[in-house]
Amino acid sequence: MHLILLGPVIRCLEAMIKYLTLWKKEGQEEPYVSLTRKKMLIDGEEVLIEWEVGHSIRTLAMHRNAYKRMSQIQAFLGSVPQLTYQLYVTLISAEVPLGRAVLMVFSLISVTYGATLCNMLAIQIKYDDYKIRLGPLEVLCITIWRTLEITSRLVILVLFSATLKLKAVPFLVLNFLIILFEPWVKFWRSGAQMPNNIEKNFSRVGTLVVLISVTILYAGINFSCWSALQLRLADRDLVDKGQNWGHMGLHYSVRLVENVIMVLVFKFFGVKVLLDYCHSLIALQLIIAYLISIGFMLLFFQYLHPLRSLFTHNVVDYLHCVCCHWHHQGRTENSEPSFEAETRQSIV
Repeated sequence: MHLILLGPVIRCLEAMIKYLTLWKKEGQEEPYVSLTRKKMLIDGEEVLIEWEVGHSIRTLAMHRNAYKRMSQIQAFLGSVPQLTYQLYVTLISAEVPLGRAVLMVFSLISVTYGATLCNMLAIQIKYDDYKIRLGPLEVLCITIWRTLEITSRLVILVLFSATLKLKAVPFLVLNFLIILFEPWVKFWRSGAQMPNNIEKNFSRVGTLVVLISVTILYAGINFSCWSALQLRLADRDLVDKGQNWGHMGLHYSVRLVENVIMVLVFKFFGVKVLLDYCHSLIALQLIIAYLISIGFMLLFFQYLHPLRSLFTHNVVDYLHCVCCHWHHQGRTENSEPSFEAETRQSIV
């Protein structure tokens, strides 16, 4: 709807008019102001902060937030298909013209920026009551994590598609459809009603259109990287604001298995004409790059997340629970034969 209603043009013009108005009224107090309250963590303690926000500043902030959301759509529904297509053409033609290389670099920057912003927006949505500041180290960690994750994922998809060609289409379409319909299946199984008041002026048809649009964007993000949010269509906020370690662990586990399978297909069935390099080395490097991205993701949530002190459980606790569960299962299985042996001994 933002694009159909010429949102970028109108927002840009209105923002310029607001800036000119503020510049002319510099030094004058704005008559229409509102109080904004946010919590902030200072030395581990919550501090409530209040400040006045003028009507013009609030309008500019609304436009800025809208452009942040638009960068998500541009990155994952525009730049990801473009980058994937250009990589595929490069592999098939075995040449990289300057124009294509520039286009690929800009597409990669767009996707990385969109994924990094996706993390920041996810934190802001989950912790709406808090004023959040990300330092350079946190942003650098997110950027490295997202760059490695997206690059390795897209290259693996391209190599897999170039190897199987049309035979790869059903697998990729099925993968996308599973992600697309997962929130709807959960919504239907919950038996909940369609959320109301997503927007004041929306009818039920408008609400349905919004939900479908959000679901398509959600599927587009999760197809290439983790969305950092779990969609809940039954909720008015449309997202799960809890720190769902299980959802994140499941996503990366499934993606890792998928990537390994696609890399193995490329290694054993890949056409030798595509690349002059060793297929085994390429496959190993791609899996290592994806594992390194997971390592940076764990590093961010364990040590660099701005609100990690609010977590009831952190990454180490979750991994410890998983390992303890496996260890407990192993001990149970090992203890069963000894129990049977003791029973036999006592009978004898």
